[in-house]
Amino acid sequence: EASILITGESGVGKEVMARYLHAGSKRAERPFISVNCAAIPDNLLESELFGHEKGAFTGAMARRIGKFEEADGGTLLLDEISEMDVRLQAKLLRAIQERVIDRVGGTKPVPVNIRIIATSNRDLAKSVAEGTFREDLLYRLNVVNLRLPALRERPGDISVLADHFVKKYAAANGVPARPISLEARRALVSHRWNGNVRELENAMHRAVLLAVGPEIDVDAIRLPDGQPLNAGSHGAAGYDNPAARAAQTADAVTRAHVGQTVAQMEKTLILDTLSHCLGNRTHAANILGISIRTLRNKLNEYADEGTQIIAPLSGVAAVGYAAA
Repeated sequence: EASILITGESGVGKEVMARYLHAGSKRAERPFISVNCAAIPDNLLESELFGHEKGAFTGAMARRIGKFEEADGGTLLLDEISEMDVRLQAKLLRAIQERVIDRVGGTKPVPVNIRIIATSNRDLAKSVAEGTFREDLLYRLNVVNLRLPALRERPGDISVLADHFVKKYAAANGVPARPISLEARRALVSHRWNGNVRELENAMHRAVLLAVGPEIDVDAIRLPDGQPLNAGSHGAAGYDNPAARAAQTADAVTRAHVGQTVAQMEKTLILDTLSHCLGNRTHAANILGISIRTLRNKLNEYADEGTQIIAPLSGVAAVGYAAA
C-alpha cells in the first residue's frame, strides 16, 4: 500500500515496473490509471486529475470525473511528476494525505481510495533545492524508492531483451523470428543506448524488418537515421576497455542461453568441447571431467538423433595436435 517513487532515465521501463507492482498488489483487480504529467498543459492537468463540475469554467458543459476517481480502489500512476506545477503539487499533497479530492468548481470533498506510484527522470532532491518541487510532497511520495538503472549499466539484459523484441515483432509482422548473430549481439552489448529499452525495442523492430538470410546480422540493426550500429563511436564509459567489453559480451552470450533445457546445454557443451579438441575423445573427456565411456555414450545418443559428430584426427595431424 506504500507510495512508490520510481526514478531513472527516459526509456528504462518505469511505467512497465509500475504496472508490474500493481499486478502484484492487493489492488490488481482494480483499475490502473496512468497520467503523463509532462504531456498535459498545467491549466488542464488539474481538471484531468481531479475532475470538474458543470460550469466550473468556459467549456465545462457537464461534470467530469478525474483520474483520481477513475482509479478509486486501484493504482494511480503519476508519470514524470517533476513536470507538475508547484501550485498543483499542493493540491496533490492534500489528496494523498487526506484521501479526499476537490473537483474544480466543486464545493464538496470527494473521498478516494487509491495507491500512488510516481515516476521521474529528474533528480527530485535537486528540484527541491531549486524550488520547483515541494519537499513535503517528495517525502510523501518517496516512501519506497526504486531506481531503475540505465540499460548500459546492465549489459547482460540487452541480449535477453533483444531476443524478446525479435519474437514480439516477428509475430506482429508475420515474418520468421530469426536468431541474432554473435557479431550482432556484440554490437548490441557495446552500444550506449541513450534511449534505453525504448531505443533498443525500436532498433530490434527495424532489424526484424530489414534482416535477410538465416540470422539477424549487424547490418540489419540500424539507428533511427538509418546509420549502422557502430559500437566504436557510441561506447559508454568503460566500454573502450577490452577487458570490460569482453566481460560484457560473455555475459550477454551467456544470457542468450536462458530458456534452453539442461540437456540442450549439455549437448552444446560436449559438442563444442569435442570440436575444440579436433575430435579427440580422450582430451574432450578430460576437459569435461567425465569418463571416456560416458562421452562415447553421449555421442552415440546424439548420432542416433541425427547430429553429425566430428571424427577424430588420425596420423600426422593427430600426433601434431597431441604434441601441441
